[in-house]
Amino acid sequence: MLFRRRTKYREHELAPDEIFLDATNLPAYDEDSLEGRLEKPISRASFFGFAIFICLVSFTLVAQAAKLQIINGDTYALRSENNRLRPELLFAERGAILDRNGVALVSNGTDAEGNILRIYETPGFSHLLGYISYPKKDSKGNWYETDIKGLAGVELQFDLSLMGENGRLLIEEDALGAIQSQGSVIPAKNGIPLSLSIDARAQKALYTAISGLADKIPYQGGSGILMDVETGQVHALVSYPEYNSNILSKGTERSVIASYNTDSRRPYLDRAVSGLYTPGSIIKPLGAIGALVDGIITPETTITSTGSISIPNPFNPSKPSIFKDWKVLGSLDLRHAIAWSSNVYFYTIGGGYGNIKGLGIERLAYWYKTFGLDTPTGIELPREAKGLIPTPQWKLDTFDEKWNIGNTYYTAIGQYGMQITPLEAARAIAAVANGGKLVKPTILKDGPLGGTSISIDPEALKVAREGMRLGATEGTSVGLNDLSFVKIAGKTGTAQLGVNNEFYNSWSVGFFPYDKPKYVYVVVMERGPAGNGVGGIYVMHQFLRELHQTAPEYFDE
Repeated sequence: MLFRRRTKYREHELAPDEIFLDATNLPAYDEDSLEGRLEKPISRASFFGFAIFICLVSFTLVAQAAKLQIINGDTYALRSENNRLRPELLFAERGAILDRNGVALVSNGTDAEGNILRIYETPGFSHLLGYISYPKKDSKGNWYETDIKGLAGVELQFDLSLMGENGRLLIEEDALGAIQSQGSVIPAKNGIPLSLSIDARAQKALYTAISGLADKIPYQGGSGILMDVETGQVHALVSYPEYNSNILSKGTERSVIASYNTDSRRPYLDRAVSGLYTPGSIIKPLGAIGALVDGIITPETTITSTGSISIPNPFNPSKPSIFKDWKVLGSLDLRHAIAWSSNVYFYTIGGGYGNIKGLGIERLAYWYKTFGLDTPTGIELPREAKGLIPTPQWKLDTFDEKWNIGNTYYTAIGQYGMQITPLEAARAIAAVANGGKLVKPTILKDGPLGGTSISIDPEALKVAREGMRLGATEGTSVGLNDLSFVKIAGKTGTAQLGVNNEFYNSWSVGFFPYDKPKYVYVVVMERGPAGNGVGGIYVMHQFLRELHQTAPEYFDE
């Protein structure tokens, strides 16, 4: 028992308040270090005071919340509504369009109200460049169309790359519309500039020559092309008449736009790309090449033109079918037949006459197709048309009639139902000039080159080129022979139109320089009065003279 008590006593801890402290010993301790002192417990009064403080704070917060939510809730809700974040569009800048030398053909600016504005070079470029539609707002000032959209020409064809991407800006406004803060959320991405193969100098010179003659004669319209025979890069692509890209894009001059819609000359038609024309005699070099390759004739084969040929009429022997030449040309070999554009010669090698069998319509159509006269060129412009080569099946399907020899004769001189685009003509003549490559026309300065090679005897192509050179020195293109700064090979064409042949299309095609072909040209003046002798040759003469003044490097050999 004693042992247990001692053990219990030893384990017993003394609470601090069980120890008696003598106040007289305090000076002997360091009070700052709490020596000689005990911690005093918090009194009930302190707990009571702290509780009262907490209650007052809670009451104040509840009262303020009640004031905000119940008493002034509607007022502050309205203020919150009016003091809001408003998204604002950041319009991307549309890519500029430049010519091959960096000259701006389409640039960007702003109008008097600070709105974005597309600025087009004019006149002479509208069909090439096209036009756009601007972003649109409703009556409340909200945008319902937010993009600048290309609607024609280059603007349409390259719309996605030119467009860029709009951005968005958040603006905080108060009830009075005052801006409190703003910050860019999504930055705008500007469109990509586009460099064309077009030379503004050549484009302006060709447009001036075509528009001037069309208004003077008058012609209904006209088109012209200047293209590199090796690369297919187009240096000029003209269509007249044209609209004004600036006016159509703005859409504000309603009377002018209305006049476009009613103009019988069809200013919306891009004649170079979408125009279809009876080619006339400009396709004779292609028929000549086909006849040489197929062994129908040799370059020295002579055929005499007395002004016409007569074909017996099996239904009425007393009234033979007469097929006329444009004049009596006498005896001609192939080169001179090309130069002087003898209809009789090409009636004969096309449909056959006398002891010459002729190609026949199937082989004639084959050679036209070989030179791409019924196939779109693939140029980077919208709504390109393709040509038509008449055949017996086409006539049967279209008119429910059988083919006859007269149809072949007229097809051999580029008439009857035949139609081609100026671009198709440029590609075909370029193939004659470059030795048999059917290039792909392009309006891009650095675009990929394309095309296909035609399997044709080089000697046949050479004869055709020689015939076209004779055309410029002594034949139907002799009007270009006085240009001392360049040697040209050319071919003309006249296609009759109208019920009584009262209209005609005047063509001039060719290439230069003759010794080392670099450029092919095509001009077609549309629907001029019959009997007028001023046409495509005059346009080319004016154009080449102006180009020599403004861009002499085109004639460096």
